[in-house]
This record gives sequence, C-alpha cells and structure tokens, in this order.
Amino acid sequence: QMPHGCMPLPSFWKMVEDTLQQSGTQLRTFCQTFETVTPSPVAQPLNPAEERKVLSLVSKHGPDKLYQVTSNISGSKDLDLTLQRGQIVALLQNADTKGNTSRWLVDAGGPRGFVPAGKLQPY
Repeated sequence: QMPHGCMPLPSFWKMVEDTLQQSGTQLRTFCQTFETVTPSPVAQPLNPAEERKVLSLVSKHGPDKLYQVTSNISGSKDLDLTLQRGQIVALLQNADTKGNTSRWLVDAGGPRGFVPAGKLQPY
C-alpha cells in the first residue's frame, strides 16, 4: 500500500541510499552548527579563598584529580552536591555506588558528594 511498495528493487535501494545520504548530511550540518554555537567552557579565575581550597585539594589528591565545574549544579538526590560554575573539586571516584559513571564522587574542599560528570572539566 505504500508508494514505494511497487517500485523495482534497484530503484527502492537507490531511494533508501539517497535518503540515508541526505540524513547524514543534515546530521553533519547540525553537529557543526552545534559546535560553533556552544563553545567549550573557559576556565574561570579563582578568588583567594578558592585558591587556598585548590592548594588543599592538590596536597590531598594530586593535581591530576582536579576538575572545574562548567555550569551551576543543583543537587537533587541524597548525597548530591550543589556547586557554582568555576568551583574546583577533586575526583574521588568516577562512578556512584551503583556503578553509574555519569555521576562522580568528588571532594569540594569540605563536603563530599556526587555531581554530574558532564558538568566537570579537567582543571
């Protein structure tokens, strides 16, 4: 009953190939547009109190464990942290207690808790 139901097989496959090619082109265009519209976050300057906290985190956890918060985080579950954009945290574990790698356990220089991994970038 569909219009392409009566098409010869080579014509049908050509139509499928053209449709997939067109969709691929649209997806590439979308990805390029998305990357130019949303630039990657820039490291935020630190105030003196934050600098002291960073030095403390470095001494406890090492410089390779530091991450910066790229956008404000509002903790919604138990053990979630609420953090501001630009804050520095130390990675303690790159998964939550259930093995979910999209939530990381971090030390925020006092409180420890979970944050979305996608809102952190290496510092």
